[in-house]
Amino acid sequence: MTFTDDKNLAEKLDSEDALKDHRSRFFIPKNKNGNDVIYLCGNSLGLQPKSVRNFVEQELKDWEMLGVEGHFYAKNPWMPYHELLTEQTARLVGAKPIEVVVMNTLTVNLHLMLVSFYRPTTLRHKIVIEAHAFPSDRYAVESQIRFHGFDPKLSLIELQPRAGETILRTEDIEDVLDADGDEIAVVLIGGVNYYTGQVFDMERITTAGQAQGCVVGFDLAHAAGNIPLKLHEWNVDFAVWCSYKYLNAGPGNIAGCFVHERHATNQAIPRFTGWWGQNKNIRFNMGPTFDPIPGAEGWQLSNPPILPLAALRASLEIFDEVGMETLREKSVRLTSYLEYLLNNHPSKMFSIITPADSAQRGCQLSIRTKEGGKKIFDHLMANGVVCDWREPDVIRVAPVPLYNSFTDVFRFVEILASGTEAGG
Repeated sequence: MTFTDDKNLAEKLDSEDALKDHRSRFFIPKNKNGNDVIYLCGNSLGLQPKSVRNFVEQELKDWEMLGVEGHFYAKNPWMPYHELLTEQTARLVGAKPIEVVVMNTLTVNLHLMLVSFYRPTTLRHKIVIEAHAFPSDRYAVESQIRFHGFDPKLSLIELQPRAGETILRTEDIEDVLDADGDEIAVVLIGGVNYYTGQVFDMERITTAGQAQGCVVGFDLAHAAGNIPLKLHEWNVDFAVWCSYKYLNAGPGNIAGCFVHERHATNQAIPRFTGWWGQNKNIRFNMGPTFDPIPGAEGWQLSNPPILPLAALRASLEIFDEVGMETLREKSVRLTSYLEYLLNNHPSKMFSIITPADSAQRGCQLSIRTKEGGKKIFDHLMANGVVCDWREPDVIRVAPVPLYNSFTDVFRFVEILASGTEAGG
């Protein structure tokens, strides 16, 4: 659609927004004057759904009244509680129920996946990541390489943008895989880059990697709940994600894991094991022989934490009700509107490094400041905008379709402009 820089348009877009009522289902933080902040930080921590309290308090009440018997007689028995999230999680990431499980935290799950799928040999020992991957991914990958006796300087391939560019071209990734594929064991890329906000073509990357005999996995920390995913259809080998960003499950909450069904019954795959991955029919026999549950559940270690699961369940009910396609439609409009306002502002003190093509980005736009960037960020925060700063010069903003409005976006650009005009 055609945008203008008139505030009336923002108000009109909000009045026509089919999701406008969902904002009231979340707690919006207040500033010191008691007014709602402009919260554009869902890419770091999503807001709390108001329904979380009831979900968590139900489990607290059952614990209070039943003690250990809550495992079997709670309103939602704890023994199979994680299964209440399976169908919703599968729909969220485009998977079959057998392919997903909610467990652990993101980097723990990444290590578990690498234990199983990074099986280096003297000929095929390399791992491919983005040059600017989220640091914990790099730490995990380097530690796995060293654990197997290899040197990250020789076994780690970092994908670099072309000179003068900030995003990776899919054809350049394919060229690396074509050139070095017979030495690459695993391709591990963030589905959405945390810094630039670039959405990668996961289907093409998976096809290209597997054509060279590589295992292909994705860190979906910034993708789950942000963009539609089709992990099963894309034939991805494995994926991991967290739940506290776009999935609004609370700080540091439980994570998710995908393992393609073609690996579901392959007991020859090495793994670290724990009793919650054991065959449910014999788990309480307490026998010495491990018989993994088919599918992603077989990678579970310990019985899951019920209170974090309850918080995530509250949020997933909203996602399941709305659907990712509907969320994506509004997300594209919100970021396109934000992009328009930024590009049409006379200030030359910032630029957008996130791809201009809406198909190559999610909710987030990363704004590169040319000077005084930290002062501009501080000005935003002091004036009721919650976003985040990434060294050396980027302000990340994420208008989330479930709770952000077009007026939020308009006001953000107004405040950003006042900060640049004042030199920060």
